[in-house]
Amino acid sequence: MYLNAATLALAFASGAAAHATMYGVWVNGVDQGDGRNVYIRSPNTNSPVKDLSSPNLVCNDNGAKAAGSFIQAAAGDTLSFEWYHNFRNDDIIDGSHKGPIITYIAPYTEGNGAQSIWTKIDEAGYDGSTWAVTKLIANKGKYDFKIPANLAAGRYLFRQEIIAHHESDTAYNVNPARGAQFYPSCVQVEVTGSGSAVPDQNFNFNTGYTYADPGIVFNLYASFSSYQIPGPKVWTGAGSGSSPAPSSAASPSSSSAAAATSTSVAAVSTTTAPSSVVVVPTTTAAASTTFVTSTAQPSPTKCPGRRRRRSTRRRL
Repeated sequence: MYLNAATLALAFASGAAAHATMYGVWVNGVDQGDGRNVYIRSPNTNSPVKDLSSPNLVCNDNGAKAAGSFIQAAAGDTLSFEWYHNFRNDDIIDGSHKGPIITYIAPYTEGNGAQSIWTKIDEAGYDGSTWAVTKLIANKGKYDFKIPANLAAGRYLFRQEIIAHHESDTAYNVNPARGAQFYPSCVQVEVTGSGSAVPDQNFNFNTGYTYADPGIVFNLYASFSSYQIPGPKVWTGAGSGSSPAPSSAASPSSSSAAAATSTSVAAVSTTTAPSSVVVVPTTTAAASTTFVTSTAQPSPTKCPGRRRRRSTRRRL
């Protein structure tokens, strides 16, 4: 991978034109329709979150505003979270915003989710040649992953985030004009099935993510040999704790199936025509990937003023 000075300048100049948020969800290739403020807790804008202490880091700036419905999916189903920029199927997110895509789940809450309740179920970073965000753009904004096959039935929040590293060479707490850009979005999902596994990592984003994490403060434009995805290891549905299943869950039975850990974005064809899918209204409102790059540093800018002063001294 080689990024020259022009590419670097373009990344810095992208601004708001590069940002993204979530449009909707597909279940096993079936479009669930526009989910914004229906089953997605949609933010007011597509701007990123950079402050690791902000509650907006969890489910963005409307995280405490419960959506009116849930999508229904069975344990083991494939979900495709569809991202967009301004309009569906547009440029999705600027190509300079390279970084990982990470998915978590938590028991359903009508709060903002800023507690120790989250479990990582999927991640994709860099596979040695291509970043997860680059694959997202190539797949028309869709990121595909599987619900753990042994997940206990019940209502959950699914949280997916894009982390953009084009300005993350400096931590936000050192220079608020820079820092990693987080694009989180939370989806309300009612999971069906007879699984018994209860997510038990109890991860808290405001304390679990730190400015010391190499996967958060990361220089995309320097030479590097590895990228470490932030957060806990991926939970597959095996070896779960003994906590009760989420509310509204059916009495689960034992199952030995477990979902596989995803480390890359699969380009799954989701060409099924949109169908009328029933949504359920609410009753109340660190893995690592190794690779080698040789990235050239931008050439320093020469100062013409200094040349003029030296020339003047020679004439004197």
